[in-house]
Amino acid sequence: MEIAIIKYNAGNVQSVQYALERLGYNATVTDDYAAIQRADKVIFPGVGNAYSAMESLKEKNLDEVIKQLTQPVLGICVGMQLMCNHSEENNTTGLCIIDLNVKKFITEDKKYKVPQMGWNNIYNLSSPLFEGVKENSFVYYVHSFFAEYGKETIAISDYIIPYSAVIQKNNFYGVQFHTEKSAEVGDKILLNFLNLK
Repeated sequence: MEIAIIKYNAGNVQSVQYALERLGYNATVTDDYAAIQRADKVIFPGVGNAYSAMESLKEKNLDEVIKQLTQPVLGICVGMQLMCNHSEENNTTGLCIIDLNVKKFITEDKKYKVPQMGWNNIYNLSSPLFEGVKENSFVYYVHSFFAEYGKETIAISDYIIPYSAVIQKNNFYGVQFHTEKSAEVGDKILLNFLNLK
């Protein structure tokens, strides 16, 4: 199986690559259009600022390449957020693959800190992506922005409000949490993604 991890200036590519190696898979980190289009599975990671990440994709014309992919694609963290229509982070227009918007966590409640950092549970799991994953399993988050809940939501987390932990439209999947830092649950979700037809 050929796995491509999209290389651009905002990807946490090494930790994703190590997670795949731990599971027994080799992945190519690449910004080569042909290699990305040819891959059986594509992983679209991201950390940091949505606006600068989007600008980096545009510079390499990877925004257009990603939109045209027909194989399973997994966006992680900022990669997931960029699949959406718009992010409040620096007023960023996304790839408009998934019809959701990304908002900033806002609260006056002192018990909530922004960014959300640490473990939180996911529930309402409704996809082959969660084969063998129990309701209310815990995954690892670091984020100040979230995709709102909508019809493309296939798993939910609560922090201040319920939001999209995992989204899907056609062959595009996105997880807000870091699969590569989410222990056995993250590994299982990554394996399930690799096994998608």
